[in-house]
Amino acid sequence: MSQSRRLAKLGAYLRPHWRDTTLGIIALFAVNGLGVYIPLVIRSGVEKVSTTFSLDQVLHYVFIIILLSSAMWLIRIASRIWLFGVGRQVEFDLKQRIFEHLLKLEPSYFASNSPGDLISRATSDVDNIRRLLGFAVLSLANTFFAYALTLPVMLGISVDLTLASLAVYPLMLFFVYLFSDRLRKEQTVVQEQLSDISELIQEDVSGMALIKIYAQEENERRAFTQKNQQLLAANLQLAKSRNTLFPLIGGLANLSSLVIIWLGTTRISAGTLAVGDFLALLIYVERLVFPTALLGFTITAYQRGEVSIDRLESILSVTPKIQDAADAIRLSPIQVKGQLTAKNLSYTFPGVTTPALDNVNFNVAPGEVVAIVGAIGAGKSTLANALPRLLDIQPGQLFLDGVDITKISLADLRGAIAYVPQDSFLFSTTIKNNIRYGDPASEQENVELVAQLAQIHPEISNFPLEYETLVGERGITLSGGQRQRTALARAMLVDAPILILDDALSSVDNQTATQILKNISSGKRHKTVIFITHQLSAAATADRIFVMSNGKIAQIGNHLELVQQPGLYKSLWSQHQVEELLH
Repeated sequence: MSQSRRLAKLGAYLRPHWRDTTLGIIALFAVNGLGVYIPLVIRSGVEKVSTTFSLDQVLHYVFIIILLSSAMWLIRIASRIWLFGVGRQVEFDLKQRIFEHLLKLEPSYFASNSPGDLISRATSDVDNIRRLLGFAVLSLANTFFAYALTLPVMLGISVDLTLASLAVYPLMLFFVYLFSDRLRKEQTVVQEQLSDISELIQEDVSGMALIKIYAQEENERRAFTQKNQQLLAANLQLAKSRNTLFPLIGGLANLSSLVIIWLGTTRISAGTLAVGDFLALLIYVERLVFPTALLGFTITAYQRGEVSIDRLESILSVTPKIQDAADAIRLSPIQVKGQLTAKNLSYTFPGVTTPALDNVNFNVAPGEVVAIVGAIGAGKSTLANALPRLLDIQPGQLFLDGVDITKISLADLRGAIAYVPQDSFLFSTTIKNNIRYGDPASEQENVELVAQLAQIHPEISNFPLEYETLVGERGITLSGGQRQRTALARAMLVDAPILILDDALSSVDNQTATQILKNISSGKRHKTVIFITHQLSAAATADRIFVMSNGKIAQIGNHLELVQQPGLYKSLWSQHQVEELLH
């Protein structure tokens, strides 16, 4: 991203908070105005006291200086509150924008971008921008006003002494320019290494049980040590560059004070410079040392902010591939009958040449229970993900009640479909809250009812805290079958007219799976059920069975029809019978 675009982004971040930013900058102007005026008061006092000494005069000037310094201190505090507050407000805005934007992105985005990296960008990089728009803006504005207001007064006192004291400043700017690209590149490396280590921690914490099962603690320790050492090396390299530049800037800034003292005392001895003017010049030079030395820290904050702007905008600039059409159709779940139609449905994953779905055609009647079977990789889950538009399906291929799903509002389409994926994800909260995730206000009796339909209620009742039992991260405290049935109960609670089960009962025995299907099909509201499974005994109870192979539907029929005709289903059923006998 170019410098002009970065500055435009910073302006966009600040725009909603222009009032506080303006007040903070005005306060800094007032602070620097007082900072220029106080030395003039001191000069006037020194000149008067040196001619006619009077304790009353001394106390008069002391009182004025204390009053002005106190006012300067209070205004400086106000400027920091306003400007640092703006940084915090921008931090809040960016975190909110990132989270809301991530919610709009399709699942495939998260498959190619690790959670650890996204978390690092939403925390560490946002924090860098907060520092840039708080500390750096304050520092830059303060430096600008310090020079803009102080230099004219210094030049008015003595042109040659002022120019002599500022002779080292071009050299300081040269070093700043020399180090700027280097600091930016090193900061980029630090942020990338920080993302890598965040990703490793996130993965290891999530997979801790697996690490222990395979006794891989030592390997993970070595992997973490390696990434931690890389982060340390990157931080040390950045620190080395910073600790070379900043003392250099500070040392050169202090040279200007030495020049004033050397030349000023010479002029005083020669009688060409008043003591008051000398003290004023010395104070002014000292006033410029701090903002000049602070320039190094400001540069670091800016370099970090530049890197972080690029990293954040790489997320915010991603346009969701799956979103509502401009003329999206609103559809109430009550109106949905549940008819699903596919017409030459095809889908190929990005970067792959073989289609996952290849000219699939079918029609599912409202209230029909359809089982989808086939070998691994046949396209069953891809089809399940296509129905609620979790994949970027092209228009004119999938229809709900005769309406193209790409024309239906996403919220309404997904509100009409309850989907239980293969991975039965549970949140780190109670079983009750997990079941009623789709309807947080649902009553306890409704929660228990769907738990009974999902055949999980008796087991929950045996837990000490029953429905208030915490399931841990991703439901780690529950067995695989318990997680699946809890996720199924969650889907059944929303009472959508269409229910998709993507191998969602793989950890449940055949008898329980069959009973669950009967409970679903015999409910008050007859749902359209798409049941993807490897359990053929459960699939045999469905109204119809779709047999998929290589992204196509190879066979369609009920169980009795399919076992009587040669083909993939008959082969799978024979294999299933052999496995049943062996067990």
